[in-house]
Amino acid sequence: MMMLNMGLLRSALVISFFSTIYTREWNTHEYMIREHSLVKPYQGLGTSIPYWDFLGSTMVTNNYIRLTADAQSLRGAIWNKAPCYLRNWEMQIHFKVHGRGKDLFGDGFVFWYVKEPMQEGDVFGSKDFFTGLAVVMDTYSNHNGPHNHGHPYISAMVNNGTLHYDHDRDGTHTQLSSGCVSKFRNLDHDTYISIQYVHDTLTVAGVKLPLGYFLGVSAATGDLTDGHDIISLKMYDLSTPDDDILEDRINIMPSASFFEPPRDHVEDPKPSSLTTWKKVVLLVFGVITICGCVFIGGLFYTKQKEQQRKRFY
Repeated sequence: MMMLNMGLLRSALVISFFSTIYTREWNTHEYMIREHSLVKPYQGLGTSIPYWDFLGSTMVTNNYIRLTADAQSLRGAIWNKAPCYLRNWEMQIHFKVHGRGKDLFGDGFVFWYVKEPMQEGDVFGSKDFFTGLAVVMDTYSNHNGPHNHGHPYISAMVNNGTLHYDHDRDGTHTQLSSGCVSKFRNLDHDTYISIQYVHDTLTVAGVKLPLGYFLGVSAATGDLTDGHDIISLKMYDLSTPDDDILEDRINIMPSASFFEPPRDHVEDPKPSSLTTWKKVVLLVFGVITICGCVFIGGLFYTKQKEQQRKRFY
């Protein structure tokens, strides 16, 4: 197996990106929680899948669950019906992002652990001002503004319900520490992301998440497009007998001790509202106006010369 660690977020949330030439489990020593996992074969009775709900453009096939096709203005999501009460966990997502676009593509997908599941919205197909955790795989390549990173871009956000995800700025105003660039799009081999939440703390900062929230994945396309496929979701329980189980984790608010330094939101210059046809008309009108002025000026000049000649006779 070839494993490429594409960076860590400086928080208790450890995000690793893997690509592998062939499919193989990389976590076999922990216990996979069936009610929080989604693996082939997907179908249960009829078109339903046990423990999971669907929204929007989501389509289930034998080999993958397609959140969006490579088409404009789509939103799709899958949501786990069972609230998650694991204190420490790891989610492994096997996915594929693919599309025809070479330089322009988007928008991306998000792994969610939130209080309010099954709500469609503007944050990659799901609700803004959410309560909980979002891990964002942003592929939108046509950005302006002060971003010092490329795309696709992986970042995380913890929200207590009061923060807005600023899609025009990749969420950099509210992200946890620094994200990382990860070239996971249009690869010929399998792609995975591993999201680990263990003991609240990793070196620099901490993230505290309540128990009993819901897991999900959503994706969206806009004017730019990509196909977003989920092949599997595998949840592992990383809890140990030594974990503190006495602390009330049901009613706490999601929080994090380290965010990116805040920046002012500066609006991008508004593009011209003129269509190409209108621009052509204005250009033609401008040329005609200039030619008319030159013609009138020529007539005036000729008349002045004739009057000067008459004075000499």
